[in-house]
Formats: sequence, C-alpha cells, structure tokens
Amino acid sequence: MSKRKLTASISHVEATIEELRADRAFAAEYLKAALEELDDPEHRAVGLLALRDVAEAYGGLATIAQAAGITREALYRALSPTGNPTLKTLLAVLHAVGMRLSVTPAEPETAHA
Repeated sequence: MSKRKLTASISHVEATIEELRADRAFAAEYLKAALEELDDPEHRAVGLLALRDVAEAYGGLATIAQAAGITREALYRALSPTGNPTLKTLLAVLHAVGMRLSVTPAEPETAHA
C-alpha cells in the first residue's frame, strides 16, 4: 500500500470567498450576475447565497450584520436559500460590503410596454 502524503484542500465555498476577498472587481461582477437570478423565483437562492459569500468575504456575517444594523441571526435567515430579505436589508448589506444596487434595462424580449 502506498503511503503518499495528501495535501490539504479547501472547500469550493472557502476558495470562492478567498477569491472574492482578493479581487473586488470580481466580487462586484460575481454579485451582479448572481443578483440577476433574483428575477426568477426558481433561482432566487443563487443571488442570496452569492450575497452571503460576499458578506463572508468582506468581514463575515456577524460584522456585516452589525454594520447593517440587524442581528446576525436575521442576516443568516435573510441570506439563506429560502430567505426573503427586505429592500432595506438588501441595501444595508450591500452598503456594509461597500457596494450598491443599480438598475439596467431589461432585455427587449422581457421588457414590458
């Protein structure tokens, strides 16, 4: 039996958080792409979990919750796959991580007259 030494590895979530922490432009694009999923109820969890990853990368949930003026438990619930954060919570978390919400035109085929 071979006795090779195994190297330590990190989880996908930990690797993502490290990358988000290291590259703010990447974090903004990651969050922008994920938040577009909020439009689709079947994919809403993607946007919430991405915001949770960014919150972890930029201080951790406890620190971001305090900066946003909400309890840590409320933030965990709001950013869970079944969460339903208020606009006030969403804006407070974005502000706490140094980002803001913006609006872009919908694609022509999905735009309403």
